[in-house]
Formats: sequence, structure tokens, C-alpha cells
Amino acid sequence: MNFTSMSCDDFVEALASKDPVPGGGGASALVGALGIALGNMVGNLTVGKKKYASVEARMYKLMAEADLVREQLLSLVERDAKVFQPLAEAYGLPHSTPEEQERKDLVMEAALKAACDVPLRIMETVCRAIDLIAEFAGLGSRIAVSDAGAAAAFSAGALRGASLNVFINTRSMKDRELAEELNRKADGMLAVYLPKADEVFLTVRKSLQA
Repeated sequence: MNFTSMSCDDFVEALASKDPVPGGGGASALVGALGIALGNMVGNLTVGKKKYASVEARMYKLMAEADLVREQLLSLVERDAKVFQPLAEAYGLPHSTPEEQERKDLVMEAALKAACDVPLRIMETVCRAIDLIAEFAGLGSRIAVSDAGAAAAFSAGALRGASLNVFINTRSMKDRELAEELNRKADGMLAVYLPKADEVFLTVRKSLQA
């Protein structure tokens, strides 16, 4: 099923159902795509305006990069759903004998690692989005500053949501060295990029309340 080709109504209905996909990872990727799309909106409202002629060249570069980031995040909505299926099947494997348990453990470890890889990629892509959104907010048209702030808020939410999909899977890993390495990667991105997104949001809010 291609979730990104659904109508908004159908996607939200699928998300609300008992079906395991789409879930929090795919929803986080979609929220990230919405955030960077708002960044591009700021760009489109900036270019062609005499007042912002000095930043127009940079704005076009930001918009081109934002297009790529948005496409990557939308593809990760689909990828997140695909990697969950093997994990769901692994949980259901028989484990009545030592041989069955050994096989299940091996399959589970591989499935858990794959299920961590996608939300980590979502996080990495959202971090790039936050870098771009910070520039959109700083250089873009003041008439769209609220959209830049919303973009930052969406991106922070996407980053937080994707991180939880890393942590729920690393918790079940038997390879604790790998699990802690993946946790450190996620924690590192949260430590750097949540404050950056929050700073953009708070700066925008302050400017609107001045």
C-alpha cells in the first residue's frame, strides 16, 4: 500500500486503526515532510520580492535542498511500513525448542536493527530540515515568519517521534553494544537539533508578540 498517495482523510483513518502500519515512525516522517514544506512556502513567498533581492540566490538553493529533503521524508513514510512487517513476523515465530528459540533470536535481531535504521534515517533527514528551516526563518519574508515557526515546531515533533521508534526497538535487542550505539546516535541528534528547532520557534513567537 502506498500511504503517501492516500488522501489526508484516508491516511488519518489508517493511522487511527488497529493496523500496525502506518505508525509512529511513518507519521513522524510525514510531519517532518510537512515541516520542510512550510519552509519551502517561506522561500516561495520571498523570491521575486525586491525587498529580499539580496538573499534570492541563497533562497533558491535552500528551496532546491528542501525539495530533496521532502522527497526523502515521504519515501521514509513508505520504508517505515515495509520494515515493520518482518519485525511483526519475527515476534510471532515459534520458540518452544532451543533450536526454535535460537532461530527466533537471530531473526529478531536482524529485524530490530532494520526497524531502527529507518527512524534513525528519519531523524537524520529531519536534522537537515531543521538546518534549512533556520535559514528560511532568518532570511525569509516577514509575512511568512509564522510559517517558519510552525515548520520548526513540526520538525521538533518529528524528531522526537522518530527517536521513540529507535528506543522501543533498541530496548529489545540482545546485542546491547549495538543498542547503546544506536541510542547514542539518536540522543546526539536530539541534544543538538531540538534546541535549534526550539530556538527558531521561540524567536518567531517573540517577534510576533513584540
